[in-house]
Amino acid sequence: MRLLLMKLMINGLITVPFLVIFAGTSFSGAVVTSMLLSVIAYVVGDRFILKVTNNVVATVADLGLAFVFFVLVSGVTMGELSLVELLTLVAGIGVLEYYFHRTFGANLVTSAA
Repeated sequence: MRLLLMKLMINGLITVPFLVIFAGTSFSGAVVTSMLLSVIAYVVGDRFILKVTNNVVATVADLGLAFVFFVLVSGVTMGELSLVELLTLVAGIGVLEYYFHRTFGANLVTSAA
């Protein structure tokens, strides 16, 4: 649970300000979007993919997941992002995910939740 909370905070540091500034999303909408992405990425990327592969594969999976997620929710919870803005946001998330996996990867693989 502690790792999920850390992931929520780490992803929130980049996604919330980015969505508020560049997509014109309300603060609450950006927080909800960030939380949804973080929970999905934690379950898929950290609890499943990282357990059977390595940091690079899990990070690439998180990048793809973030890209698809933001494309799908762009019309629902936030304004339109240009392709450059979208790629910048996803790249920022990718850097954070890489270091998150590198720092906490052993705990993610061995922890029960």
